[in-house]
Amino acid sequence: MNRATPKLRSREGGAAIALDETDKALLNLLQSKFLLDPNPFARIASEAGIDESDVMDRTQRLLDERIIREITPIFDTAALGYSSMLVAAKVDPEHPHRAAEVINSHPGVSHNYLRNHEFNLWFTLATAPDSKLGVDGTLDVLKERSGAESIRQLPTVTMFKINMNLEMEKGTDALAAPVEAITPLAREAVPFDDFDIALIRALQGPMEVRPDAYAPAAKELGVSVERLLDHCRGMIDRKILRRVAAILFHRRAGFSANGMGVWKVPAEQIADLGPRMAAVRGISHCYERPTYADWPYSIFTMAHGRSKEECDAVLDGVAGVCGLEGDDRSTLYSSTEYKKVRLRYFTPDYAEWEASNAGV
Repeated sequence: MNRATPKLRSREGGAAIALDETDKALLNLLQSKFLLDPNPFARIASEAGIDESDVMDRTQRLLDERIIREITPIFDTAALGYSSMLVAAKVDPEHPHRAAEVINSHPGVSHNYLRNHEFNLWFTLATAPDSKLGVDGTLDVLKERSGAESIRQLPTVTMFKINMNLEMEKGTDALAAPVEAITPLAREAVPFDDFDIALIRALQGPMEVRPDAYAPAAKELGVSVERLLDHCRGMIDRKILRRVAAILFHRRAGFSANGMGVWKVPAEQIADLGPRMAAVRGISHCYERPTYADWPYSIFTMAHGRSKEECDAVLDGVAGVCGLEGDDRSTLYSSTEYKKVRLRYFTPDYAEWEASNAGV
C-alpha cells in the first residue's frame, strides 16, 4: 500500500506541553513497561498506582495532544534482513529542504535532520532484503536526484546501545550519570518465516488505546491473543522484536534539543570505551562507525535534553566517563527535522519507489 510522505516540518511537533507528575510517570512507564500481556494498560495501571481507565484516558489525551507519537512494536531492522545505515550528505546550504524532500520520498528513510556541519543533511536509510538497488544503488539515485555534492556512508560497525527512552521525571544529573556498562548488541539477520512476516504486518504501526490492545492484530491473524503474545516473546528471544513502547514527540514532551556527540576514539580503545559511553542515562544511541580522512570520529552518541545545555551536560558526562575532551569530540545539533517515522516492514512501498525512481 502507498503511504503518504510526511510533510516537511521544522520542529519536532511544536512547543512543549505542560505535564503533571502523573503524566510524567505514565510516559516513563509507557516507554519502558508496555508489556506483552493480554491487558497491558491494566499492568501499567498497577505499576502507576492509578485506575486502568485513568491510564487509558491519559494515554489517549497524550496521543491527541501529540506528546505520544504512537505506541508500537519496535522490530530490529538488521534481524529482518534489511540493510541500513546513517548517511551524511553535503547539500545546497541555501535550499537544503529541496534535497530533503527528494530523500524523504524513500520509504526506508526514517529520520532526516539538518545539522550544523559542512555535511549538513543527516538521514537513516534502510533497503528491503529483496531490493534490486541495495543501499549503494539507492544512494546513487538519491545523490543524483537530490543534487548532493557528496555523501559519506556511516554504517554501524558495532551497536552499543539503542534505547529511545526519555527520562520524564528526573533532572539533568540523572541524565548525565553513568549506570552499568552495556554489552554490545549483535546485528545480523536471523531466520524468520511467513507467520513472522504476517505478524509484523498485522502488529506494526500505531496500536489502539483499548484494554485488549493486542486483540486487533490477533483477529487479523486469526489466532488467539495468547498465541500472538507467545510468538512475540519468541521473537524477542530471537532478537527480531526489541520491545513494544510509546514513542514520543520530543519537543512537546519537553525535550527541545538533541545533540549528536561524535568522538575520536583510538581503535584499540573502542571495545572498552563504547559500552561505558553507552551507559550514560541520557544517551539514547551509541554506535561505532567508520572514519574518513575528512571525518575522524569513530563513536557516535545521541543525547536528548530539555535544552542545549542539558544535552551538553549529558555529553560532558560521557567525556567524564571516558576521559575525552577538546579536539577528541564534536557536537552536531539539529536545526530542522525533515522526517521522523517508524519504519514499516514487508510492504510494497520499497519496490514501488525503486520502480518509479530507478526503473527497476
